[in-house]
Amino acid sequence: MPHRLAYSGTPLDRAAGQRDDEQWLLEQASGNPRILAVWQDRNLVFDADAEYEGPDAAFVSGPTARDILGSLEMSEKTVFLGLQDDTPLFAVDFSDQGEQNALEILGHGTGDNVSFTDLRQVGPLLDQQTGSILAFARGMAYWRQRHRFCGICGTETRPRSGGFVLRCASADCATDHFPRTDPAVIMLVTAELADGEHCLLGRQASWAEGMYSSLAGFVEPGESLETAVAREVMEESSVAVKDVQYRASQPWPFPSSLMLGFRARAITYDIDVGTDELEDARWFSRDELHERARKDAADGKLSRSDSIARWLINDWMNE
Repeated sequence: MPHRLAYSGTPLDRAAGQRDDEQWLLEQASGNPRILAVWQDRNLVFDADAEYEGPDAAFVSGPTARDILGSLEMSEKTVFLGLQDDTPLFAVDFSDQGEQNALEILGHGTGDNVSFTDLRQVGPLLDQQTGSILAFARGMAYWRQRHRFCGICGTETRPRSGGFVLRCASADCATDHFPRTDPAVIMLVTAELADGEHCLLGRQASWAEGMYSSLAGFVEPGESLETAVAREVMEESSVAVKDVQYRASQPWPFPSSLMLGFRARAITYDIDVGTDELEDARWFSRDELHERARKDAADGKLSRSDSIARWLINDWMNE
């Protein structure tokens, strides 16, 4: 199992037994809260400069945080994420504001070295806990933005349970909607070929030139994870597999997936990517991948360093 996968292992007490208590939530918001701000799926972070060794989460606390939460009163913009060392942590979505206005509301002006940044740009540079909390905030904001109306009757929804439930405002419907994440399998297929052990990697036409990664795809209704692995590998490469084994998982809120990592063994070896999904797929030896990893910082020859795709590749390379 991995010792570190980015965006996993959130160090929060989500306080599930308390967040249904509206009075308790108001007490948390008026005490010593901290805010993680989100704007159009971007997180508020301190940029790297001479003062900061690297990017970091830009928490908002003190009177500014209390004033913001007091004015919102647990509205549709706010989610109670949980307690971090007994400090209440809230995510607030400022997507309905202009970017500069959002920064000013949060107490930041020009030259403050903070910005709303795509988490994927800074994720590999963050420590695991910080990246996990930012991903959590981003994922909840994304879900809330896209479930403002009931999927059954079309009536507006209202937040409950600190923002973890959206209830249809229609008395005749009153359906509760819960946060959603899309399960996706990602797999490293291996094979013993004539010249030694190899793994199967593919590339999409939209990726950077020369970049290859693990095969992946979404789980469809009515299939197990193992079946999804075999189906996706066959659809993308025409390679049949056996011995599908779970390896690790990773939250991937880009926008809302849970990546379920597997290893599988090929039982056929001829590749045909067809015309639908991949531009190319190839068998790579460990030596080839070590060479690609050596060049990767400059050439982007393998998948992102913060992804489970890269972890699966590295895990196999280093065996």
